[in-house]
Amino acid sequence: MEHYNYSLGDLLAIMAALRDPENGCPWDLKQDFASIVPHTLEEAYEVADTIERGALNELPGELGDLLFQVVFYSRLGEEQSLFNFGDVVQSISHKLVRRHPHVFGNAELDGEEQVKANWEQTKAVERRSKDATATSALDDIPRNLPALSRANKIQKRCSAVGFDWRELPPVVDKIHEELDEVMAELDQPEQDPDRVADELGDLLFACVNLVRHLKQDPEAVLRRANDKFERRYRGVEQALQADGKDSRDCSLDELDAYWRQIKAGE
Repeated sequence: MEHYNYSLGDLLAIMAALRDPENGCPWDLKQDFASIVPHTLEEAYEVADTIERGALNELPGELGDLLFQVVFYSRLGEEQSLFNFGDVVQSISHKLVRRHPHVFGNAELDGEEQVKANWEQTKAVERRSKDATATSALDDIPRNLPALSRANKIQKRCSAVGFDWRELPPVVDKIHEELDEVMAELDQPEQDPDRVADELGDLLFACVNLVRHLKQDPEAVLRRANDKFERRYRGVEQALQADGKDSRDCSLDELDAYWRQIKAGE
């Protein structure tokens, strides 16, 4: 096929053709707003994975997949006379200009902290304009966010209005406190699974707080830990196979020795 330099207009036309009632794609015609959501989440994670792997040559394709999700939603909105792609562009453009008065206006904000404070203040005004009852700093945080990301966002919102520790030691102390409470529940003569779950949740929440205070993203940090564990465990599997052993027949000390060997080799 001859190479063609497609434009955004071409992409919108392709989307319209895919949704054409007579000649469109059967799969695309079956979709609605709700059915596309899992694909949107998957594409967003694939963008993140591509960046984390440093495979930037793959990034245009992955970003294209993510952009297609926006185009798909916009087409559905247009078909239902709700909104179109132009409305999406208008919405984000207005929002970015409004939230950056130090770039597009006359406001003078000194440093990143003032920029963040203005950003949160502007968002709070926007929440109240949408819903007069939205008076909490925690309003409109999506409940279906991954739990680590939602905990991080809740904590950031609270921090923006001053409800936060300003130094690291109490953050670390809180983790020790929550761990002690987990162990206290485990020491009960009759363990209550609900209370254990509550204390474990508090411990995880406190760990997210430490990650946030160290200016890291908890989802990214845990994905990194997952990748590291997987890499090392695969190394253990390969070493066991080379020695003709099955992990189920090995003692914990033997397996730990393999683990340390792989870790040291890194």
